[in-house]
Amino acid sequence: MINLDGVTKAYRYQGIPKYIARNISATIPKGAKLALIGRNGTGKSTLMAMIAGNLNPDRGRISVAGAISWPIGLTGTIQGDLTGIQNVRFLGRIYGVDTDELVDFVGSFADLGLNYAEPVRSYSSGMRGRLAFGMAMGIRFDTYLIDEVTSAGDAAFRKKSNRLFEDRLANAGLIFISHGEGQMRERCTSAAVLEAGGLTLFDDVNDAIAQHHQNLQIRAP
Repeated sequence: MINLDGVTKAYRYQGIPKYIARNISATIPKGAKLALIGRNGTGKSTLMAMIAGNLNPDRGRISVAGAISWPIGLTGTIQGDLTGIQNVRFLGRIYGVDTDELVDFVGSFADLGLNYAEPVRSYSSGMRGRLAFGMAMGIRFDTYLIDEVTSAGDAAFRKKSNRLFEDRLANAGLIFISHGEGQMRERCTSAAVLEAGGLTLFDDVNDAIAQHHQNLQIRAP
């Protein structure tokens, strides 16, 4: 379960506060598969970073029950000067898992070959994507945070990735940011729309998408 209690976050632009969250109070039940929807620039990634614990709200409190992932899809989890193996070991130590097992899992899954022992700065974007996704799937979380993750690799690798992702989600919750409405409908059973610092929860993804379309017809705040 994820609980937001009076959460407020704002940035100042030309002396005027722009609210990402304005006194948001909401509860996301355990195991929920929720699409986080909003126009560009509303702060979806910022809200997700606060839920992950990577960023503090200005006011209010966020409490999380169970293990929660970092926002998967963001490149900040990978350090370019470290090798793929070193990145994996570092992450394993942070999350308290067996680092040898995690290194073996990611090495087998990401299929990086000898590049696994090379600095990540030398990787192609596709290789970095396979490494990042393998790292995320190598640790079992109670809730996965997915921020516009894109498929990497050939068709066979994407198929393998989808199978593994579905396996992980069978016993876990999800908060999912995507501009693909088809993906939101496929992955999620509920949704939340972030608009002008407010968060509105919907039991039906289609209702949330309809509200989002309506918001887009209104001039951005």
